[in-house]
Parts: sequence; structure tokens; C-alpha cells
Amino acid sequence: MPDRAPQPVDRQLPTDEARDLISLVREIAQREIAPHAAEEEDAGHFPRELFTLLSESGLLGLPYDSEYCGGDQPYEVYLQVLEELAAARLTVGLGVSVHSLSCHALAQYGTKEQQAEYLPAMLGGGLLGAYGLSEPSSGSDAASLRTKAVRESGGDWVLHGTKAWITHGGIADFYTVMARSGGEGARGITAFLVPGDAEGLSAAAPEKKMGMKGSPTAQIHLDGVRISDARRIGDEGQGFAIALSALDSGRLGIAACAIGLAQAALDEAVAYATGRQQFGRPVADFQGLRFMLADMATQIEAGRALYLAAARLRDAGRPFSRQAAMAKLHCTDTAMKVTTDAVQILGGYGYTADFPVERYMREAKVLQIVEGTNQIQRMVIARHLAGPESR
Repeated sequence: MPDRAPQPVDRQLPTDEARDLISLVREIAQREIAPHAAEEEDAGHFPRELFTLLSESGLLGLPYDSEYCGGDQPYEVYLQVLEELAAARLTVGLGVSVHSLSCHALAQYGTKEQQAEYLPAMLGGGLLGAYGLSEPSSGSDAASLRTKAVRESGGDWVLHGTKAWITHGGIADFYTVMARSGGEGARGITAFLVPGDAEGLSAAAPEKKMGMKGSPTAQIHLDGVRISDARRIGDEGQGFAIALSALDSGRLGIAACAIGLAQAALDEAVAYATGRQQFGRPVADFQGLRFMLADMATQIEAGRALYLAAARLRDAGRPFSRQAAMAKLHCTDTAMKVTTDAVQILGGYGYTADFPVERYMREAKVLQIVEGTNQIQRMVIARHLAGPESR
């Protein structure tokens, strides 16, 4: 079977700078990320050195202000960078998305003094972030979280509780943590910036997962973690609103990663189908298979258009929550369908680790779950259309 390299996605980019940026990302992806992806995922190796390289290349702070070492890039461009990274290795693309999510609270709701002190290292200083909202007993129902934040007479806060399903748990340099500082419900939650080496912070053993084995996911225990009030982000009781704001943007990151993964699966399926001979002719000559490839490509293009439309609304300062939920829903469902079809197209070979499509299929599943399950996305969309559910 001939080695057929995938054709780069023909992107609509707003500036020459954006085109140069995508070229840089493709070069890094092809040279540094993709060649080691299968081996390192199989070994469960987290490529921290790649994140250091991405930081040095200015790729960990793209959608943020250059005043604080960000890249001043619109979301329209940042998401396409994520797509390119995820196509090379989902652990890397999703990791950059989670890092960006963990910076959102401080970048959008922090004081100027906080931003000047902390953001440069977070965005361009080689640090890696994590986002602490979910807990063992509060996943989709995040407003019921139990982690406590108690303010002492001297002004410091002391945090107690456990966070769950934390990407980069145990290896992050900082955590954006939502904790209950007041009464029950959404209005009793406050956001904090917690150093990864804070006394009293520890991580459980990483979860043993179906896919994305190179990306550590772990519970984080906060056992009397003391932080100053200078690390409180936003007002007391504003934390849940901050969390939802971050998730709207984060869902677009997941959507872009999903399309990158689906594109990689399609490229692999096309390469196999055009090179594999059956009954004296290429597999790609059979109409049933050609129709599968056409459907896969169409859903990928539709997903890409959907997440970019939502990103352009965000860049224009317009509401985009409904469109973000739609993009996350459609793109991750597409990734699951496309990767499953890619396995089918490769037949028995698709079920082996000799080809990457079985890994893509295993990785796609988690994208339908993280940052709000797709059932939650349907609830969000329906509320925008018909209002909240009657009780």
C-alpha cells in the first residue's frame, strides 16, 4: 500500500499572520508530535516537553492579551490551531484547550494587579494549568459542588475537598478551583487560583482510561490548602458564573479538537481505501465505501463551519453560548461516528494497533463526555429555544 500523506485542510484565515501561524503549527505537529503519538500513548507518556516547546513558540496563550504574553489571536484562529494539534495527537490538542480554559477566569475576571502578577508565566512562561470544577458527586450538576473555602480572620482562605476528572491532575503548575464560600447553590461558589505546589494539595493515582492514556486525569485533594485573598478571582459568590463563562469557550475548544481527530481518521481511511486492492481494484472504487467517505467528509466540514461560526460570534462580542453547545454536540458526535466508520473501512486492520484508527475511536468517546456531556449540551440548546424547564 503506498504511503499517501494527507492533504492540509484548506482554511479560511483572516490575516497573513494567521496563515503563518498555522504553517508553524503544522510544522511542529508533523516534526515533533505525530511521529511519537502512537508509541507514547501506548506507554501512557505525557509529553511535557512538547508543552514547553509550545509555550516557547507562543502557542499556549494565543487567545489572550499580548500585554501579558498572550498571542492576541481571535478565537477563529486559536481554534484552528487546536484542530491542527489534535489531528496530530489529541492529548496535545486537548491539553492546550484545557490550559487555555484554566487561564480564562484570571484573564477575564481578575484584577489588573492579579493579571500582571500571574498571567505572563501562565500564558508564556512554560507553566501548565488545570481546571477544577467537577467533583466525585457533582459532575453535570456542578452547582452542587462541596469543596469548601473558609475565610479566616486574617483574610486568607483555607480550602478543603476533592476535585475529580482533572486533566493534568497531579502535574499542573496551577489550578483554577471553584469552591463553596457561601450557602447552597450556584451563588455560594467562588473561584481561586491555586498553585500546583501548595501545601495540602495532592493528587490521587491517574485514572485508567479507555483512551488518551498519555493525558493524566486524576482526583485532586485539597486538605487545608491555604491561599491569600489575592488569589481569589472575581467577587465572592461569582465563581459559578465565571465557570460557565469559561465552559462556553472551552466547549469550542473541545469541538475543534473533535474535528481535528475526525479529520485525522478520514485522512487515514482515504489513504487506506485508495491504496488497498480487493477483487482486482482499489477499495475506493466500491460505491458503498465511497459514500461512507463522502458522508464522513461532509460531517467534518459541517462541524468545522459550526465551530467557526460560534467563534466569530465570540470574537464580535456577541452571545455564543447556544452556538457553543451546538458545536460541541455536533462535532463530538461527528468524531465518534467518523472514527467508528474509519475502523470499518479498514476492516480487520482497523481493529489492530498497527493503524491509528482504533486509537482515534477510543479517544473520540471521551469528547462526548468532557466539559458537559452531550446530553447537557442538548439541555443548554433547548433552554435557549424554549426557556427553562417548568417544575
